[in-house]
Amino acid sequence: MTPSTYTVTGHWIGGETVTGTAGTLPVVNPATGEVVAETPAGTAADVDRAVAAARAAFPAWAATTPQHRADVLRRLGAGLGARQEEIAQAITAEMGSPIGMSRTAQVAFPAAVVESVAGLADDFAWTEEVGNSLIVREPIGVVGAITPWNFPLQQIVSKLAPALLAGDTMVFKPSENAPLTARILAEVAADAGVPAGVFNVVYGTGAVVGEAISAHPDIDMVSFTGSTRAGKRIGAVAAETVKRVALELGGKGANIILDDADLPEAVNRGLMMSFTNGGQVCGAWPRMLVPASRQDEVVALAVEAAKQYTVGDPTDEATRIGPMASEAHREKVVGYIERGIADGARLVVGGPDRPEGLPTGAYVQPTIFADVDPTAPIAQEEIFGPVLTIIPYADEDEAVAIANSTPYGLTSGVFGEPEHALAVARRLRVGQVDVNAGHWNPLAPFGGYKQSGNGREFGRFGLEEFLETKSIQR
Repeated sequence: MTPSTYTVTGHWIGGETVTGTAGTLPVVNPATGEVVAETPAGTAADVDRAVAAARAAFPAWAATTPQHRADVLRRLGAGLGARQEEIAQAITAEMGSPIGMSRTAQVAFPAAVVESVAGLADDFAWTEEVGNSLIVREPIGVVGAITPWNFPLQQIVSKLAPALLAGDTMVFKPSENAPLTARILAEVAADAGVPAGVFNVVYGTGAVVGEAISAHPDIDMVSFTGSTRAGKRIGAVAAETVKRVALELGGKGANIILDDADLPEAVNRGLMMSFTNGGQVCGAWPRMLVPASRQDEVVALAVEAAKQYTVGDPTDEATRIGPMASEAHREKVVGYIERGIADGARLVVGGPDRPEGLPTGAYVQPTIFADVDPTAPIAQEEIFGPVLTIIPYADEDEAVAIANSTPYGLTSGVFGEPEHALAVARRLRVGQVDVNAGHWNPLAPFGGYKQSGNGREFGRFGLEEFLETKSIQR
């Protein structure tokens, strides 16, 4: 049974609950419109208090050994596993992720990240000799972390785990739309042995709390995941104090299906990478690039495969696509579908109307367009919903040009004969490419080119983001 109401009593600062003083923000279940929790509307003063706690805790935490910090991380991972069902139910309630998705990807991925980061402690080059210099990698200090609503636990764990292993302390602002797992994570971290003040949570809006974190002179780094628009603002504000900024921003991934690809596999995998989590994934592939001579074949396969993506109650284990994370976001996605129709793209699945039998809730029909102009808004702008655009190309050079034509450069996929697909993958201006559905690797770097951001997450590449480098000449 899913709890109907969650209680968030205050910020988590210095290892204790701190009551907010500026009112509350509602947390709305997008499937029902019900308010399921309220969080404090944080202020700049709350951020000041959290930063002071993090700054005070930093020297002692930074002085511990990497092996000690790795042991703490492993306990943290075990603690998340022990509360897996509670976390999954909370994510489904706050942002509409289907419960099956919440129990697997929304919880399993963070656990895998924690374990992979803990495993770096022994082999990472914390010091090295370069000629007559000793190169020392040291914690950067106090990190401000700001995360979105689509993967509320995954996004913060991808920052917290390497920051903790590096020896940093943190002030974290979760999305006001999906803040419920933040308190669970704080409790698990405390139980795992993270000292008071090392991990702090301040709830609130980006305009207030996010702005205060980005501008704060005692925060040494900001790590942000979210929209490109918000990332630009964070970068501009943070520049005033010359702090390090790591940005994982929007995407508009292309799935290039070559003429020698296994078409059913390429289409099925491409559809999954477009519709998973309701398409609310920065690393999704909402553009399917296909040889023009085979577009009709691909469309037929896509239309058939789309029948598997049932839309409905996210607490039902049969549901593949739940609601969008909010009514405002539903309206945005529907607006793009209407724009695609108005611009002349061929609608082959779905459309702007509500799904049958779902007159309320933030639901959108999974939608597929064919014959899409690669310069059209639905092919260039991040929709962040279950909308797939099928784009025909004349030859391989045109496919690569189309794939590289958006302002984004986060992820892409290529399907074809393995060596052929690898050669095409090398030509793409993105941070990560899957060839023939290559498996996710938590040790491989993840991050973007162009307006998809800067910096990397996961593995040693993600750990290095949270470290300063000192050279000592002898």
